[in-house]
Amino acid sequence: MAENSGVLILGELAERKVATITKELLGVGRRLAGELNDKLSALIVGSGIRDSSEEAIAYGADNVYLVDDPLLSEYHPDSYTAVITEACQQVRPSIVLLGHTDIGREVAPRIAARLKCFAGMDCVGLSVDQDSKLLVQTRPVYGGNAMAVLVAEGCSPQLATVRPRAMAPLEPDSSRKGRIIDLKVKIDSSVLKAKLLATVNQETEGIKLEDAEVIVAGGGGIGGAEGFDLLRELAKILRGAVGATRVPCDEGWVPDNLEIGQTGKIVKPNLYIAVGISGASQHLAGVLESKYVVAINNNPDANIFTVSNLGVVADYREAVPALIKECRENLTV
Repeated sequence: MAENSGVLILGELAERKVATITKELLGVGRRLAGELNDKLSALIVGSGIRDSSEEAIAYGADNVYLVDDPLLSEYHPDSYTAVITEACQQVRPSIVLLGHTDIGREVAPRIAARLKCFAGMDCVGLSVDQDSKLLVQTRPVYGGNAMAVLVAEGCSPQLATVRPRAMAPLEPDSSRKGRIIDLKVKIDSSVLKAKLLATVNQETEGIKLEDAEVIVAGGGGIGGAEGFDLLRELAKILRGAVGATRVPCDEGWVPDNLEIGQTGKIVKPNLYIAVGISGASQHLAGVLESKYVVAINNNPDANIFTVSNLGVVADYREAVPALIKECRENLTV
């Protein structure tokens, strides 16, 4: 039997176009394939997905494998796990990469169990050891206070999920050529142990958190929903987005889709303004890639100050209006 070879990434789509995380996976996958002197392939699963193939090739894929079936029109962990597992058995890659997204977090451990391999979760760094040709995986541990470097010996494929915005995508090249291959994978509806009853889309006003260069985030110290009006005003002036820790989301002060942290979204803005945020490790794990962190908190011993570039010990009700005033007077909007 032929040995496993090449790099395979799971491509996610957003409104039938290649999602940002897919572009990032193609970027790191292209580099790893170069280190292995091998091919980079993308696997795209869904219904009516052929138009996304050329875009995946433009972002670095040599091959695009399609599993196109009406039963895959909606994401379901059972069907995706079965399809991706069988696709890996057919393609036989040496490295499999998924985004550390809602999909990747849910299906990667299941796929690893079926393929009897190790799954490195939430990686922020990937490389190939040139002697062993094994995938070297770097991931945060202890709430981001340390980095673990992992190598999985004796299993193939080597599987990892990649933290969103941890890797840079390549510039698209529309002149690139690649193969588009339809995979014949049996879709068995009997594997579905749950039924999707409805899909509710939460509308996001303005810039998405994942794409924002500036984020103004509030924590439990905000005290209530009305406090976020100040944060929205500041974010608007700075052309940024508003985020939150888990407490404001659980209390219903802001929508759940604004949560930042291990159980929310991972962000990487140029400027992160943390208002009334104590700095729990769960939240910090989602913001450690921020370029600059400014913290406003009335507790001088708050843990957020240990990771901030600038700290302001003050009541946010006084500090934020003063910051808004300065920004209005000194920034060209």
